[in-house]
Amino acid sequence: MSLPDDKFSDLAVRLTSGAVVAVVGISAMYLGGGFFFSFVAFMCGALVWELVRMLGGGSRSALILGAGAAAAFMAARLLPLGVGLPFVLLPAIAGIALLAKNRTLYIVFTAMIVIACYGLSLLRDDFGFIWMLWLALVVIATDVFGYFAGRILGGPKFWPRVSPKKTWSGTVAGWIAAGIVGAIYTRFSGVGIEIIGISIAISMASQMGDISESAMKRKMGVKDSSNLIPGHGGVFDRFDGMLGASVFLLLIEQLVDFPPAIIPLS
Repeated sequence: MSLPDDKFSDLAVRLTSGAVVAVVGISAMYLGGGFFFSFVAFMCGALVWELVRMLGGGSRSALILGAGAAAAFMAARLLPLGVGLPFVLLPAIAGIALLAKNRTLYIVFTAMIVIACYGLSLLRDDFGFIWMLWLALVVIATDVFGYFAGRILGGPKFWPRVSPKKTWSGTVAGWIAAGIVGAIYTRFSGVGIEIIGISIAISMASQMGDISESAMKRKMGVKDSSNLIPGHGGVFDRFDGMLGASVFLLLIEQLVDFPPAIIPLS
């Protein structure tokens, strides 16, 4: 059965720009240290800059709040833990003074952005490249398999009023792909099978981050967060899933043994 060309009309551009973003991001993860720290700080600032522009805050406010978010993230990570924590939420509170409307959306999404960036930085420092790569692979697999399954299989829409192109087939395919990534890690990294369930849950959190951004864009009447990444829109459009995944992982690290150890049979 042949597929309509319009289903994949944006595929070449998406693959090219997506590959460039993936190479830059994974290279920063691998190098770690100041390279990854600088990369995450830039992402933090760019995400808040795009957010403010989407919410109608104006160029000056977007630049101030974006730069402030990057600086606050750096302060939160460089200062002693207790001293630095207020900086995680400071950018969200500061926006109240500079935005005349959509303040609630700004507070919620900015808090999520800075917390997610903080969590990504901690994950790289505490668990190393191998687990940073796992998180990235789960999010990428969720997105890629969801994209192709949704367009090839079609079927019932996931939430047509918010994201008309997303289907339940693509959503479930993302969970399966994430579970496969987790299964591969049980084989090569020596962890317990719990990582499969964790991977699927991370996939769901990634999709929640994606759909949350879609709902915000729908409310604000914009198609893309910006035009910085050809075929993907903006930084927010590309990293919304990673934001949801990072925030969720930061939470579950307090609840489960991570990475899960293999429990020996008695």
